[in-house]
Amino acid sequence: MLLESLRKEVLRANQEISRRGLAPHTFGNASGIDRSGSQPLIVIKPSGVDYATMKPEDLVVTDLDGKIVEGSLNPSSDLDTHTLLYREFPQIGGIVHTHSEFATSWAQAGRAIPCLGTTHADYFHGPVPVTRPLTETEVTEAYVRNTGAVIAQHFHTQNLDPVAVPGALVAGHAPFVWGKNAMEAVEHADVLEYIARMAFRSILLGASEAGIPSYVLEHHYLRKHGPHASYGQR
Repeated sequence: MLLESLRKEVLRANQEISRRGLAPHTFGNASGIDRSGSQPLIVIKPSGVDYATMKPEDLVVTDLDGKIVEGSLNPSSDLDTHTLLYREFPQIGGIVHTHSEFATSWAQAGRAIPCLGTTHADYFHGPVPVTRPLTETEVTEAYVRNTGAVIAQHFHTQNLDPVAVPGALVAGHAPFVWGKNAMEAVEHADVLEYIARMAFRSILLGASEAGIPSYVLEHHYLRKHGPHASYGQR
């Protein structure tokens, strides 16, 4: 069985999506990539398979073009989004797609999540961005691939670092989140839902969408992720 260790990690990431309540039924999916060989290989959840019954051998291995290398089940219907993001963002090693309630609500409203507090700033270096809506042609021609393309387009045009901003909301759809591996991507998806919920409530209470001062945002992000980070153990 190819990539047994990565399969186990991606299986655990998929199960965590369900355990943490980040997607109802079988809506979400997680993947991981192995870039160590001559040909990068992706391990991804099979389409429509229940998290509770999924086994490592059920996961599907594909190349970066989405061609199945190993696996008897159909890969996730979001495969082309994952492959495009891996091609566009070579820094990332895992992707999670959820339909978590509050983050998806912001996506359906077509609104970026402003950085209203330090919890947000600890994980996202600025607002959680929202893409533009897909055009009718983009949906008709290659909906899943173009879902990834509008994320990549937004990051490139806005000069955003996918490591510093580890996720995005697809307008009218839901979040895609990533990390250095599949389990970190799940953590980021969990945090995204938490800050989406807090932002919603904070705005209801009258918070300004201008967000916290930039110097507070910078201080909190850099103390955890900067070259002289002081958070955690060395």
